[in-house]
Amino acid sequence: MRGRRQKGAEALAPDPDAPAIAAERLTRAFGDNVAVDGLSFTVAPGELYGLVGPDGAGKTTTLRMVTGLVGPDSGAARVRGLSAESTAAVVRESIGYMPQQYSLYGDLSVDENLTFFARLFGLPKAEARERTAQLLEITRLSRFGDRRADALSGGMYKKLALACALLHRPPVLVLDEPSNGVDPVSRRELWDLLHHFVHGGMAVLLATPYMDEAARCDRVGLLHRGKLLAEGPPEQLIRGFHHATLMLHCDDRAAVEGAIEARPELLALSPHGADLRIVVPRAAVGTFTDLGRRGPARFTVSEVSPDFEDVYLGLLADAEAA
Repeated sequence: MRGRRQKGAEALAPDPDAPAIAAERLTRAFGDNVAVDGLSFTVAPGELYGLVGPDGAGKTTTLRMVTGLVGPDSGAARVRGLSAESTAAVVRESIGYMPQQYSLYGDLSVDENLTFFARLFGLPKAEARERTAQLLEITRLSRFGDRRADALSGGMYKKLALACALLHRPPVLVLDEPSNGVDPVSRRELWDLLHHFVHGGMAVLLATPYMDEAARCDRVGLLHRGKLLAEGPPEQLIRGFHHATLMLHCDDRAAVEGAIEARPELLALSPHGADLRIVVPRAAVGTFTDLGRRGPARFTVSEVSPDFEDVYLGLLADAEAA
């Protein structure tokens, strides 16, 4: 019976017209905590899609459902048209997964980790050698083949983990906060690698809490408590932002912050050098201009172009007020 089921599973074939990844009203709860709540999105081949949100937004749970590591309470996740929960080899081989937590063997060298994962994926020796050499060159780890994984820097470790996830040439790559704990230079190199693979036709789904990284994705889904606040290309979301971003130019930033932080119109506030950057409803721009002229703590106001963090914080405030 087991053999017949496996044979049937192996007969599955990807749908060439289906999205690389499709989440269909995914819902998952842990006790009373609803981590993901009716979440739907798609990722096309050759697209870099970012799930963006802070800790607790539901990013990791979503990625674990997409990779078949956790089953949804309702809804479905599909990879190339096939159920992510399937044990069929064609589904498992379609996905390269790089989890947030450390996933390599620290007491093995760079070369030994790659050899181990090549065997795990069942790669023939000649193919494994060729693919390992390619990935070491792409990630610039060739000089560190004999270095133990636990002796690598954070950026080098992440690049090795990425190389291990790509050994079997998956058409779909899933990454959970890949640049967390990585220095700025390695972070930039990691993103260059991702764009290299996307340009080659790979679909990449990643989770990130960093708004500057979100702006580098082809499309993003902004998550809050397991639900989408908004979805689309970053530039489109910024252009369509319906609130105003203001810079308050202050002589005494602390005094101005104290004077405005309780204002009901204030949606977001952050220091910006000696000034304050705030997000407010467009109808409230005049209110803050007048407050700067006549209030207890004086300041001048200029409207500036929103960035991606302004968009997220504004939409988050809208969701909390709903």
